[in-house]
Amino acid sequence: MHKLVAVAIVAILAFNVMASEGGLNEGTDLSETSILAIDASNVIYADSDFTISITLKDDAIENISHINWITQVCINTGVCYPPKTIEMTTDDNKTWISIVDIDEGATYLNWRIDLVDSNENTTRVPETGFGWKIWSDCWYDGNNWGGNDNSCWPEEDTDSVPGFIMTLTLAAIGIAGLMTRRD
Repeated sequence: MHKLVAVAIVAILAFNVMASEGGLNEGTDLSETSILAIDASNVIYADSDFTISITLKDDAIENISHINWITQVCINTGVCYPPKTIEMTTDDNKTWISIVDIDEGATYLNWRIDLVDSNENTTRVPETGFGWKIWSDCWYDGNNWGGNDNSCWPEEDTDSVPGFIMTLTLAAIGIAGLMTRRD
């Protein structure tokens, strides 16, 4: 039993060291939804507007009364602001548009889409979580700095957290080794 606990601790700590690969945008498959296409930039820029355009499939135009765009901005300090619901606008019920203001120091923008019909029934895309993540042109993922613009990077990276996690990982490996010798 001690061996299993030690291996679990090592695996959890090692995962924390290797988790999160910054700069890789994420998107959701739209094939089984009422959404035909989403048009948005593949990068966000700090302290500027981010615009999205959603085009509905023809058979969904009459069924949708409004669309909510739920956004969440995360910044380079590791903080994610609470999600914000933005009601999108349309002129023809086929193409819906909205804008969100991106904070200075933004790492990435998460979002999902809520399609609301005339009976106030909501269909979430995706069903759980955020389906999209768009990275900034200057970001920090908790371990590395990246993006096309390095103006947000510190002159000297003195963050001690990754070293602290590595120390914990090595300590867990050492404890696991001692536990296996005792049995």
